[in-house]
Amino acid sequence: MSKNIIIALDFHSGDQALSFLDRLDPDLCRVKVGKELFTASGPQLVKEIVARRFDVFLDLKFHDIPNTVASAISVAADLGVWMLNIHASGGRTMMAAARKALDPFGDNRPLLIGVTVLTSLAKDDLEQIGIPINPEEQVSKLAFLARDSGLDGVVCSAAETKLLRAQLPDDFVLVTPGIRRPEDASGDQKRVVGPAEAIQNGSNYLVVGRPITRAESPNETLLAFNSAVASVS
Repeated sequence: MSKNIIIALDFHSGDQALSFLDRLDPDLCRVKVGKELFTASGPQLVKEIVARRFDVFLDLKFHDIPNTVASAISVAADLGVWMLNIHASGGRTMMAAARKALDPFGDNRPLLIGVTVLTSLAKDDLEQIGIPINPEEQVSKLAFLARDSGLDGVVCSAAETKLLRAQLPDDFVLVTPGIRRPEDASGDQKRVVGPAEAIQNGSNYLVVGRPITRAESPNETLLAFNSAVASVS
């Protein structure tokens, strides 16, 4: 089975995350460790999750001077993770340095993707930080910059995926957060779609958090998401 679903492990502690993972099959999904969980439990937890055969997307969104980001990427890759990300708004030099830092890992290197525009940001939010264009235009600009800097793909909302898939190479990875079914609450995401629509639009991987992590039967809910994906794959 193609593992398109990435479950966001947005927990306060490593014990909570591991207890949740006890209820999941690593052959049916991948998982994301973000800032909250990493701050709580650190690299050792990431190693434990990798040891349980889960592909880990380490979602720390590095954004700093090129040398600092490159060093952090190298250390993170040593954890055995499947994918890493950085902010594309850090610029070409920073992104290229991060990508070069993965060269020593050869074929075993993790994927490196760029964060374009956070799905919590709408046009008004961008204007407030001095970007006077709509989110779709900004996402496209940053996606092309990420590609030209050697990255494997980008994070984008499904609202932009169709456009990016038409403009960028087929092997350029598109990771889409903010995935919700009609029965799921949207939470703090402003640009959301369902799993089937996201795959139809050209997404490769779908990040799902609370609809699965807070479900009474997480594995059954995961299977429902996988079924939705399979119906259009």
